[in-house]
Amino acid sequence: MPFSLINDPWLPVRRAHSGATLIRPSQLTENIEADPVVAIDWPRADFRLASLEFLIGLLAIACPPASPRAWPDLYHAPPSPAALEAAFAPLAFAFELDGDGPRFMQDFEDLDAGENDIANLLIEAPGEQTTKKNADLLNKRGQVMQLSRASAAMALFTLQTYAPAGGAGNRTGLRGGGPLTTLVIPPGPAPLPLWHLLWANVPTGQPATLAELPQILPWLAKTKTSENDKKVVPTPGAEALAFWGVPRRIRLDFSAAEPGDTCGLTGVADSVMVRSWRQRPNGANYDVFKHPLSPYYNPKPKEQLWLPVHPQPDGIGYRHFLGLVLAPDAASASLQPAANIITWRKDRKRVAAEGNTRWRILAAGFDMDNMKARGFVETELPVTDVADPTRMELYDETLAGLINGADDVAALLRHAVRGALFSEGAKPDIKAGLFNNLRAQFWQDTEPAFYREAAHAAGGTPREDVSAAFLQSLRQSALRLFDEAAPITASDHPGRVAQAAKWLGLALNGYGKAGGALFAALGLEAREAKPKRKKA
Repeated sequence: MPFSLINDPWLPVRRAHSGATLIRPSQLTENIEADPVVAIDWPRADFRLASLEFLIGLLAIACPPASPRAWPDLYHAPPSPAALEAAFAPLAFAFELDGDGPRFMQDFEDLDAGENDIANLLIEAPGEQTTKKNADLLNKRGQVMQLSRASAAMALFTLQTYAPAGGAGNRTGLRGGGPLTTLVIPPGPAPLPLWHLLWANVPTGQPATLAELPQILPWLAKTKTSENDKKVVPTPGAEALAFWGVPRRIRLDFSAAEPGDTCGLTGVADSVMVRSWRQRPNGANYDVFKHPLSPYYNPKPKEQLWLPVHPQPDGIGYRHFLGLVLAPDAASASLQPAANIITWRKDRKRVAAEGNTRWRILAAGFDMDNMKARGFVETELPVTDVADPTRMELYDETLAGLINGADDVAALLRHAVRGALFSEGAKPDIKAGLFNNLRAQFWQDTEPAFYREAAHAAGGTPREDVSAAFLQSLRQSALRLFDEAAPITASDHPGRVAQAAKWLGLALNGYGKAGGALFAALGLEAREAKPKRKKA
């Protein structure tokens, strides 16, 4: 029998009380009152994130909420396992990993190509040139010799979903290599049933029909290739393709397990193992269209070219609220939160949170440098929101002002330290370690103050009072970090340090062009220029 991602218990999860187990997707709501499923339990962070996207995508094509009004029904009264099983059953043929028919996330036809070690299916695996040069120092070859079918399925889905550049003709994922995914974590008792997290992020729509499935699940039809840079765009009504893009032409190789064989990732035994896979170039080259779980930015507003946001080495923090949380008009014309975040704040928060204005965002994804995975970023950002929707715009403007103000102060601090440490005309690298560390420390120092003042703004404190209190925290952090980076007692040029410190102090108090811009960003009344002293 083919291995089925619908009918077989393969998904590792944790229940609130009984712990780790394997379930079918339809068992997500099983025993939800007494012992709910509360987490995905893969030993890898990228697999856990990919599993959440897999389940959200599955719900989106099998049983999505038909309208905003319909969404609360299944949030407050989750469907039974039998109801989910009935919804997933028509899709079962499309979610078979092996067998003679279409294979999940794999090329429509068998591929005549050389074998790759199964470990190379993992995104961080060393590339061919790295291995040849014996340069695989951190991510060593030979660590994973075989995968169970469950692990192979998730490794395959993870690669297809987050695929980085892979050499000539090996396409990136639908959102480019290593996109940032943002998910709503709704409020509720801990531990929160996983169903509520998933349903909070499922887009509104209609179940996919059998006729539509080949346009949404590409492995059900002849593979669309991309010679001559041909692009793939979704057909109208098949936007759920965003969850199921298949940029790589891949076929897995299956063989009977030998005595003692276990999965190289999970240690679980399986009667069939996956030890190798084959690949051909020129898979689907997806044109840009928006994924419902990713934020986007527009580098050229006049052209309206929206590109997905990708994680960066310096991580994710409150400075990223502009574009991850805040509505586009309050943030910037060039930043837009993911559709699921916008929908939650606009339509779902009021009916799900029941007066609780605190929720969280899970922001995660690979930090990629072309084909190299520098790391996997995973952060939860707390959000204190407004209960009154009529105050949302003012609240967003207040928070946008705080973040823009903090960004201004970070730039002032960097400029002052550069002036204190380097002579006029010197051109130090402002992206070098000293300045990067200074900036990172500043954002870290001021994060508690931001969340404190965001809560005050949500509670109705006037913007001017919120901004003034936050400015005090910004000022204290900037002055302390300046003194640490450029101590006047250790300087060979104390006059230069004193001049830079004076300039910084005046700007932080609203004087001068830089100070005026800072106060404007915070929504504070501009300072009048200090009168010049008259000569005696």
